[in-house]
Parts: sequence; C-alpha cells; structure tokens
Amino acid sequence: MQSFQYKKVDDIASALGASEIGNAKFVAGGTTLIDLMKLNVERPTTLIDINSLALDRIEKTSDGGLKIGAMVRNSDLAHDLDIQRQYPVLSQALLSGASPQLRNMATTGGNLLQRTRCYYFRDTAYPCNKRKPGSGCAAMDGYNRIHAILGTSEHCIATHPSDMAVAMVALEAAVHITGPKGERIVPIGEFHLLPGSTPNRENVLGPGELVTHVALPALQAGTRSCYLKRRDRASYEFALASAAIVAQLQGSRFRRIRVALGGVGTKPWRSPEAEQVLEGQEANERNFRAAAEAALHGAKPLHDNAFKVELAKRTLTRALKVLSQAA
Repeated sequence: MQSFQYKKVDDIASALGASEIGNAKFVAGGTTLIDLMKLNVERPTTLIDINSLALDRIEKTSDGGLKIGAMVRNSDLAHDLDIQRQYPVLSQALLSGASPQLRNMATTGGNLLQRTRCYYFRDTAYPCNKRKPGSGCAAMDGYNRIHAILGTSEHCIATHPSDMAVAMVALEAAVHITGPKGERIVPIGEFHLLPGSTPNRENVLGPGELVTHVALPALQAGTRSCYLKRRDRASYEFALASAAIVAQLQGSRFRRIRVALGGVGTKPWRSPEAEQVLEGQEANERNFRAAAEAALHGAKPLHDNAFKVELAKRTLTRALKVLSQAA
C-alpha cells in the first residue's frame, strides 16, 4: 500500500475543500476502497474521513417518499421499518449482499460507488482498461465466468457488483450530489456509466463531488416489490444473476412495472424491454418468459459466462412469479 495523508472532516464544506488536495479520496466504511489500496489498485495521496458528516439519517419527505443519507449504514437501511414496509425490494437486496459485519460498516453512498470484483482489475499484474486506460482487457480472453453479458464493450466486460443499486434502479431513486460547482440531482439510471471506450469512468461524479443522499419516490398504494438473487453460495457472495421487480397488479394484470437486473450488466441494468412486454398483461408463465427473453435479447456472452443468459432469464421469470403470488 502506498503511504497517504489522513484528514478527518466534520462538515460538507470542509470535505469539499479537502478534496482539492492532490489525489484525494473520500472514505467512509472503506469496505471497497481500503481493499483496493492494499492491492495498489487505488493509490490516493490523501484520505478524507467523512464519517462525522451529518448524513446518517433516514427521513420521510413531504411527498411520502424517503430521504436516505449517504452515510446510512447498509444494516440500518435494511432493517429500517419504513424501508421494510414500503420498499421491501431494497431491504431484500441489502440483506442478500456481503456479510453482517460488512453491512454494519458499508454506507449507502459507498455501495453506489463500489467497484467491480473482476479478477483482472484487482490484480495489477494483468492489463485492465479500468485501471490503466488503453492497456487492454485481460478478461476478454481470460477466465470470464463472473463477467457481464449486457452493456459490454470491446474495452471492458466487468460486472457492476452492487445489489442495493439494482433495487434502487427499479425504484427509480434519485442521487443528490454536491460539489465545487453546487448541488445537482441525477436519476439513478443515469448515475452509472456504460464502459464504452472509457471504462475507467464508472459514474457521473466529477472531481471533488460527494453523494449526500438518495431520494426514494413515494409508491402508489398496492405496489409490490421483490428482489431475487442467484449466486454460487448462500451468503457473502456476489450475484451471478439477480432481478428487482417493482409493480402494481390490478386484478391479474401488471401496471406500472419496473424491472432491473444485477450480476449480468456493466451497470445496474434497467430493462425497459421486459417492462414493455409485461405492462398491462396477465401475470402468467408465458408472459414471464416472454419478458425474460426480451430482457436478455441483446446479451453478448463469452466462453465462460454463456450460462448467465439462461440463468438471468430463469431468475427474472422466478422473481415475477414470486411477486405475482405475494399477498
């Protein structure tokens, strides 16, 4: 690990000011950043400790939604009664990720910004366009079982690892950001970027910008949601495929359905194709499968991850069945 300076701040203004010092990084739970520093993947010259910022609350908003501070720990968010009652998909996604110890440390903002678990990204002996643009992608011809099949490019096939972000995409959350140029709000579907020719740029944050909170919109009465995750083992494992569904059922027909997939995309993957197939249609096996086929139509598997195409289809089909049968 490279040596670095450490600075603790108590307010947002101090955090933004400190971020102008060289190659600075904000640190909260550190469950991703510190690991990557130990591997020499991340090499900040300054760490800015933001754990004292007053961004650790979950608050109701005037429109019936929720405001989630960037410093809210994953465990607190998953077990919050309002989250469990109104947004069970989010609680389920959080509880399916990491271990209890890591959830006690990891934060909402940090979860949004966590980086891929691609073997080649985390091993500096291999070329990686995320680490060093233009060096190549070792995963293309390497062992790519865990890698993405949607949203890939010739420069990168790394999978986005977050469970929480997949649920938030289905919930159409909004990410609130502050920085040297002021405050802005970004729909979560636009927050993460496709790799394209610049896989080193993973989200829309600019230099010195900080996520302050995430806003969840109010859901209409009768909205159901669920999260289903498929992985190699039952706990402390990243998704091979996952599905987050948020929808209303009027009688047996879907209304205002939102579908997002995890474990298969280079970013948390919203599927308007699946939504279009299901909107206004009967909740039955035939339509579930048709939606799954539409969601994976553009998949580009490689030699080791081709199994993900069918796995993702079955995961989405099962999630739709679970949601439709929920009381």
